[in-house]
Amino acid sequence: MAGFLFAGTPQACSQQPDADAAGYIVKVGDMAPDFEMTLTDGTQVKLSSLRGKVVMLQFTASWCGVCRKEMPFIEKDIWQKHKDNSKFALYGIDRDEPLERVKAFASQTKITYPLGLDLGADIFARYAERNAGITRNVLIDETGKIVMMTRLYNEEEFASLCRKIDELLEK
Repeated sequence: MAGFLFAGTPQACSQQPDADAAGYIVKVGDMAPDFEMTLTDGTQVKLSSLRGKVVMLQFTASWCGVCRKEMPFIEKDIWQKHKDNSKFALYGIDRDEPLERVKAFASQTKITYPLGLDLGADIFARYAERNAGITRNVLIDETGKIVMMTRLYNEEEFASLCRKIDELLEK
């Protein structure tokens, strides 16, 4: 009988952090969970190798209508503005789709920023509940800490994201 007394203790529960209302399992101020991914051109990228840069991660997928709406703004207002800045990196991380579909998606949306493959949504699951929705953006400072997170596309929030990137790059 005594064994049942311990069933509800933290040791018996999953180690998965509680998600916030947007489905994130990370918080502003946390170190961004590290990962390695393959870009559509075959290049490997490891997040921790980007320390010293301001990094924006955009979680996306071709079937996501909101992603398709937001991506041209990311291209125009963030990528085209900062792509030549050696202190900035932007990666779209395509959730659970094969290479050819991701390449077609980039072409259809006319984006030129790099896209990485997240087969199985394993990278996504380091940041949000695996079954949580996209689009979402995570902004990471030069030390590797999360400084801002967005969910869906909202003009005011997007403008705030753009201002935060500018502010971090002015340091």
